[in-house]
Amino acid sequence: MSALTWAVAAVVSDDTGRVLLCRQGRGERRYALPGGRLRPAESPVQAALRDIRAETGWEIELVDLVGVYHLTGPTGRTSPGRAGPLPDVLVHVFRARAARVRPAADPPPGCRLSWHSPDALPESVTPLTHAAVTDARAGRSGVLRDASWAPPEPMGEPVNGPDGHGVVAQPPEQRGETAADAPLRPGPRGHD
Repeated sequence: MSALTWAVAAVVSDDTGRVLLCRQGRGERRYALPGGRLRPAESPVQAALRDIRAETGWEIELVDLVGVYHLTGPTGRTSPGRAGPLPDVLVHVFRARAARVRPAADPPPGCRLSWHSPDALPESVTPLTHAAVTDARAGRSGVLRDASWAPPEPMGEPVNGPDGHGVVAQPPEQRGETAADAPLRPGPRGHD
């Protein structure tokens, strides 16, 4: 196991049931759940409230924990431009709702926000986002999943494990971000 990074994300919904997604960076980036990384001495709840407001401008109310997703790096393989293996990431994914009708602040540049029906997510949504939205919509809580980092591939359906749920992830470097500064955005092929 490589160094462990702790991260948070949330399936944020509005009064109509739509979910808030963020498309990071320029070009053809994938839609993902808002979130980020924990700071020292910060709980996942505190990090989710802080990171989601910082990334989106929205105040949220956390409802419960959808699950914990463990993203593991491939062994013996280093991504282009990386000096070492990808980190293992433990992501706490919360179910949340927007606390207001409008955002409390403008989101910073770089995150293009949009609301989507859970039944009609964009094709370019990250598979982990797809799995978490599916779990949240089904009312699941306490989900535990393992996933692997993988090189970017064309977006398709997630690879399904024995329980019928697929989970995949994309490291920040493959999204054009630096690992130290980027919020977690899991993405393309992996499996349970």
